[in-house]
Amino acid sequence: MFPRVIMKGTLIKKSQQKKRTSPCNYKERMFILDTQDLKYSERRPGKKPLEKGCIQLSRIKCVEIVCTDVPIPCTYKYPFQVFHDTHYLYIFAPDNDCRQRWVRALKEETKGNSLVAKYHPNFWMDGKWRCCQQAEKLATGCQVYDPVGCGSKKPLPQLPDPKMGMQDPEYQMVVALQDYTPLGDNDLPLQKDQEYILINNCNADWWAVKDDRGNTGFVPSTYVAEKFGSNFERFEWYNKNITRQDAEILLMKEGKEGAFMVRDSRQPGVYTVSVFSKAPGSNGEKNPRVKHYQIRQSETGQTAFYLAEKYLFSTIPELIHYHQHNAAGLITRLRHPVSQDGGSSQETVDTAEDHWEVDPQELILGKELGSGQFGLVLEGKWRDKKVAVKMTREDSMSEEEFKEEAKVMMKLSHCKLVQLYGVCINRAPMCLVFEFMENGCLSDYLRAKKGRLSQDTLLGMCLDVSEAMAYLESSNYIHRDLAARNCLVSKNNEVKVSDFGMTRLVLDDQYTSSHGSKFPVKWSAPEVINYSKFSSKSDVWSFGVLMWEVYSEGRLPYENRSNAEVVESLSTGLRLLKPRLAPDSVHLLMDWCWKEKPDDRPSFALLLHELASLADM
Repeated sequence: MFPRVIMKGTLIKKSQQKKRTSPCNYKERMFILDTQDLKYSERRPGKKPLEKGCIQLSRIKCVEIVCTDVPIPCTYKYPFQVFHDTHYLYIFAPDNDCRQRWVRALKEETKGNSLVAKYHPNFWMDGKWRCCQQAEKLATGCQVYDPVGCGSKKPLPQLPDPKMGMQDPEYQMVVALQDYTPLGDNDLPLQKDQEYILINNCNADWWAVKDDRGNTGFVPSTYVAEKFGSNFERFEWYNKNITRQDAEILLMKEGKEGAFMVRDSRQPGVYTVSVFSKAPGSNGEKNPRVKHYQIRQSETGQTAFYLAEKYLFSTIPELIHYHQHNAAGLITRLRHPVSQDGGSSQETVDTAEDHWEVDPQELILGKELGSGQFGLVLEGKWRDKKVAVKMTREDSMSEEEFKEEAKVMMKLSHCKLVQLYGVCINRAPMCLVFEFMENGCLSDYLRAKKGRLSQDTLLGMCLDVSEAMAYLESSNYIHRDLAARNCLVSKNNEVKVSDFGMTRLVLDDQYTSSHGSKFPVKWSAPEVINYSKFSSKSDVWSFGVLMWEVYSEGRLPYENRSNAEVVESLSTGLRLLKPRLAPDSVHLLMDWCWKEKPDDRPSFALLLHELASLADM
């Protein structure tokens, strides 16, 4: 008797390759669940699908969603796991409903198996479980496995009566700061900027809210903010009773670039943001001072708060959250929340990152490999491992700025990004310790290998970079200095993206640089040149130039033109000419990256798909 098909559909599968050197790919596969097996195949246009894997249902021990805060490096953002034999298969669905259907169906078909008593709700990454920090992959799980339900979580207070709150004219309104997809049956979906009625906030982590259709459910408390009133006590940046003078004394004492607080103004119901900066004054010298910005409300019919008029927000917490990552008209970003009783919250964060610190005595420095914006890059040895050491020039950045750059690097983990091993702060100059890439920077490598690189190799290099950039894009990061000189090549011709000194986490996919920021004109999009506005779409423009560099075997773009001539040419619609080695299909992708309007350019996810299609031809 043939097995009966239960479900089928297109999902993304994470590679199960065991070698550290193998690519950590995320592949689109056609999954079929029948009464005997879970199979997945590779689609091949014009050919029969090629089966890539088959798991007998009788061998499955656990099926569950994955709850995680790490960036998802593929286009499908809803992961679930299948634990079978001694292996974990991670699968990514396009939406939560699809994920829940697959998990429920798989659980139904495997409920009679010999199942695990406990499972791991988060990913196995970097040699440990993110949920419980156990370093053994087959270690017993840390959360009770429910073979029927999906994504169980800690007990919540009882849901209030759905009818309550509507009769109360003084009910509290909250606004969603971001979208939320439910992880359980008692949760309520949130849509960014939509208003909800708050009906229970007795649990610190989960609040009960009601939407405009009368549906009631739980949402993470950090995903919403009160629309009216001044209930900001739960935010570390709020100082209720502090004068302007005391705020200045406290921030000057803190002395960190971007140290800030929100305080009550003299006018009732009005709030002020006070922020410390060492930004140079009109004479070019550093001028430590505290700037005060009053939070204003728009005079339109809809309530909106702003510090800079072009950036309107439904709530004050949302406004602060945005400016913590984008200066957008302020003297500096709001980097370090400061409170009257506890100082900067940064102190507690730093102690948690001690395991990233490299002991200076364990680091042996060797010859110089090159130099960058912030200092020298040296060959080194650390714990019997060959490494690259990026050292800061004296006065090129403060210790706070250095730590901030390191934290960006620590958060990012992808096989096509140069891996950061640790930071060395307790020595001068401070340094970052990276994996060693034997063949150096991509631009030099292309020139050295001129005439000896195949079409497959050139396309593979572009594919490697697009994979890294698609990951950054999905994580809401921008690079801002993407070029062949900032990519490195391994001994296997694998290209990895490096130099995140200019990277910024952006919440609305756009970063407006502060006045006087420098950027490489010949790799920059028109909106960067004209308005200093960076986004993932300006990175796409730079990627087009990088592709041109690859297929030109390391030539400098616009090599016979000055920056001013390049700017003038771009404004008239002129673009780089097609390189001799570039196929028409690749040149079309370059031209697509160089569209005048950012919205007309492709995403990195789409570029990755197009390049992968060319590689499969």
